[in-house]
Amino acid sequence: MQVRIAAAVALSFASSAGAQMVQDLTTATPISGAWSYASTADGSEARFADAAGIAQLWVHCTHATRRVTIAKAATVAAPFLNVWTSSESRSVPSSFNAATGRVTIDVGAYDPLLDGLANSRGRVGFIVANQPPLVVPPGPEAAHVFEDCRA
Repeated sequence: MQVRIAAAVALSFASSAGAQMVQDLTTATPISGAWSYASTADGSEARFADAAGIAQLWVHCTHATRRVTIAKAATVAAPFLNVWTSSESRSVPSSFNAATGRVTIDVGAYDPLLDGLANSRGRVGFIVANQPPLVVPPGPEAAHVFEDCRA
């Protein structure tokens, strides 16, 4: 009986530890592009579009629930969206919407991960499954969305 419990605990630890490993993007070069900000009916949204103007990342505040949704363009479902900043990195459980081609995470407005995104030095990164990381410059537009959700 004790062996089964120990094996279950070890398996559980290995699964959660693997989910929390996030690639270090300290030296990665952010892609070219620009952030934009807009008020929405339910809060606000920042969007990062690459140099061709194609949206790659969305940060949305739903003010009534004080929740921030971060969505990354993706072609496949993944159980986690790995988020990297210079001070905070985490694998966050995600959902996939095939109709929009986005992997999405949802966090509370006061989650420390948002502070890491707002204050990261030079780059923030988002990794889905085996796809190449999306590395973008941090933008004041995303920080504005976080602050909107906290107000």
